[in-house]
Amino acid sequence: MNRLVVVIPARIGSTRLPRKPLIRLAGKPLIWWVVKRAKLFTDNVLVATDSVEVARVAKEAGARAAMTPSELPSGTDRVYRAVKGIECRFVINLQGDEPLVTPEHLKAVLKGLEAGANFSTVATPFRSAEEVKDPSKVKVVTDSSGFALYFSRSPIPYTRDGEIEPGNYLKHLGIYGYTKEALEKFVNWPVGRLEGLEKLEQLRILENGERIKVELVEKELHGVDTPRDVEKVNKILEKELADGL
Repeated sequence: MNRLVVVIPARIGSTRLPRKPLIRLAGKPLIWWVVKRAKLFTDNVLVATDSVEVARVAKEAGARAAMTPSELPSGTDRVYRAVKGIECRFVINLQGDEPLVTPEHLKAVLKGLEAGANFSTVATPFRSAEEVKDPSKVKVVTDSSGFALYFSRSPIPYTRDGEIEPGNYLKHLGIYGYTKEALEKFVNWPVGRLEGLEKLEQLRILENGERIKVELVEKELHGVDTPRDVEKVNKILEKELADGL
């Protein structure tokens, strides 16, 4: 049995960035970078995709590829479909648009699972009040043991007195870990009321009475969702190449 599989869901269709997994950054397709970063942590990397082109690039980067139907409702469903027939203990869901992920992010997710959690993820303190107010940046609050109390697009906790201090807020970074059994339960639960309102898939876990361990990391992620992100991440990768990193 495999102890861990890192699965990268990479659907070719995207409304904001057409053919996003194949967008070139510093001379290589986006998905190539994500695979290479994941392989710094483990050799057991699997790309779940609906595209033969994406599968080919994934294999060139050193990952295995699993073809999954285009009509699957979410990336998590794509991850589950890819590992359904694989014997493994833990699964990490690494989004296919995170070319700057580090082994530290993935190690932190695995840490939560190894400590006994069925679900785990990572977060980092916010750096600016503007980001705290941005609904595209998801906030998470935790209990004293580091388990999530709630995730929201709104600034939580609410600061009643004074201005927002960014360091009092945690930014959720969208990397998830599950035991394989927990992942199977997740995809069979119906969409919850809170999940439907916030459009945050992880709330389904909390609505079903499960807990999510939130591990803290120092380094932020820079996902690729917009043309501006493409420009920003391209510059970061080109600088890393120039610096020999």
